[in-house]
Amino acid sequence: MLSKYDEMLCHQTPTTFDHVVDTGDNWRENVWCCAHDRSGQFFLSSHFGVSTNRNVMDASGLLMVDGKRQHNLRASRVFRPVTDEVRVGPLSYQIIEGMKRVTWALEENEQGHSWEVEFEAAMPPQEEIPQFARNRGRVIESISRYAQTGRAKGWLKVDGKVHDIRSDEWYAHRDHSWGVRWQHNLYAEAQGFQPPEPLLGFLGDWHIFQFEDWAVCSSLREDHNGEVLDFTGSLVRSAGGHDDEVRLVGEEHDFRLVEGTRLLAGATITAIAEDGTRRTIEIRPITLIYLQAAGYWPYKGFRLGRWMGENWSDGEILDTSDPTAMRDVSAAPTFVVECRCGDQAGYGMIQFGIHGQHPKYAPAR
Repeated sequence: MLSKYDEMLCHQTPTTFDHVVDTGDNWRENVWCCAHDRSGQFFLSSHFGVSTNRNVMDASGLLMVDGKRQHNLRASRVFRPVTDEVRVGPLSYQIIEGMKRVTWALEENEQGHSWEVEFEAAMPPQEEIPQFARNRGRVIESISRYAQTGRAKGWLKVDGKVHDIRSDEWYAHRDHSWGVRWQHNLYAEAQGFQPPEPLLGFLGDWHIFQFEDWAVCSSLREDHNGEVLDFTGSLVRSAGGHDDEVRLVGEEHDFRLVEGTRLLAGATITAIAEDGTRRTIEIRPITLIYLQAAGYWPYKGFRLGRWMGENWSDGEILDTSDPTAMRDVSAAPTFVVECRCGDQAGYGMIQFGIHGQHPKYAPAR
């Protein structure tokens, strides 16, 4: 089936853009974007994704207010025949200028929050090393991703009041991934497949920190022994293109947890570059959002890519004032953080989680 994308000179296979070359159910293309003010009063997050072989497009709009109340909206629709419009229910996403400016919007809805946000890049996009993994001989991950830092402008409405989103006060971050996404293999048992070999423990740290003229982005996964399963990252300057990017080869970390939870209380992270450069960054969370409510992990019967019907939406408002009461939605917390590297100050986000055992942060009993 032809779409507006087929007008472009970017085909890579002798077929049309309404499907992908991979036939697996776990193929997915996904964008995630967020924006926040310096104070941590507001933190908003959206995803827009297509599970092409499931014939599903879904999206979410989450808003944390003062770290105490989270407004959630999830939506899903049938993908075909409208394959060339990124709109799901009241949520929409539009590319204004490739790799520089995008907008995402949430129309008014029953959860009481709406917005229109424009992202303007502050740094060139940072391309991750493709991630690939097999388990029991089956490909469980084969994905490419890039991330980018920027500023936000527009407006936000909540509790009947409109707030300006100003680029001198608001930061924004986004990523774009495509390929076989490993989390979706949680569907394997229901489909009659042997489940993957279980991990006794897992630490995940994906972060973007931006300073006045440079940014760092990295992704780290460790197993229950603290061994690195996967790492990719880079340092980039705002002044130029790829010549100003330095790849990272690893990181050292000291995470501090909120007592009684596995939520982040603070951290010291040292980024180690291939040229031997080491940058030690202190971070302090100022607010968070519970990303599990968007479907990155199962929540209330929904998960990214799950068929929910031709048009579906759901949502709720969560009282998040007591973090120890948020265990049902705490599998994928994402934090806004203040950053300090020497005498330089910045802001950023970190998706951080510890599941099961970890020798440093959750040793076996």
